[in-house]
Amino acid sequence: MPSSAIRCALVALLFGFIFGCATSQPAAPKEERAASDPWEPMNRRVSAFNESIDKVTLKPLAKAYEAVVPRPARRGINNFSRNLLIPLSIVNNLLQGKIKYSLSETGRFLANTALGLGGLIDVGADLGLEPHREDFGQTLAVWGVPDGPFVVVPVLGPRTLRDATMIPLNFAADPLFHLDHDRTRRSIYLVRAIDARAQLFSAEMLIKDSFDRYLSIRESYLQNRQFLIYDGNPPVDDDFYDDFEEDFEED
Repeated sequence: MPSSAIRCALVALLFGFIFGCATSQPAAPKEERAASDPWEPMNRRVSAFNESIDKVTLKPLAKAYEAVVPRPARRGINNFSRNLLIPLSIVNNLLQGKIKYSLSETGRFLANTALGLGGLIDVGADLGLEPHREDFGQTLAVWGVPDGPFVVVPVLGPRTLRDATMIPLNFAADPLFHLDHDRTRRSIYLVRAIDARAQLFSAEMLIKDSFDRYLSIRESYLQNRQFLIYDGNPPVDDDFYDDFEEDFEED
């Protein structure tokens, strides 16, 4: 990329960061912050930065993608992207001792790749092989590593500190990361990112009218991670019910 283009990109990022900082909701006072989010002021600034960049990059591209690309083609692209991530699930199911799921994911990957045009068609689903998606953050959780503070990663979005440290390993487990042809790899990454952004439109509608978008995204992310880590059966939050009972008794 020419040096002038790099400078323009850096200036755009700088203005996006300034704009994001200026429009973010104020963080809660230190004594009122959630225990899971001690870095809330920084996280809000990064979140606002991410949203300002998204508004001028991925979001309009994703809208154009939905408008131009037929639904069957988008489904094929989504299947292809998900298929490339199956090796990540194979490894992590194995590391978590879920041998049955690891074998099932291996079968899905082989069936989709060999019989589904490289993954464009989800043959595994037709064969009754349900997905069991896992990543290195989930594996560390199963091994007993605590979540750590909530953190918003530039560009990549919400994570726990534990999950954020595993980003490099998750990338390394992606076969696309090891593709030698740079232009092809970058093109597939871009299409995958646009498709992933388009998948968020329906979820985005759920928080459209929320008073504090940041808090809605944070709580949704943390709850969803717990759901995934515990394979859809997270433990009951006793503290929540204790607080509820206390409020009820006071009334």
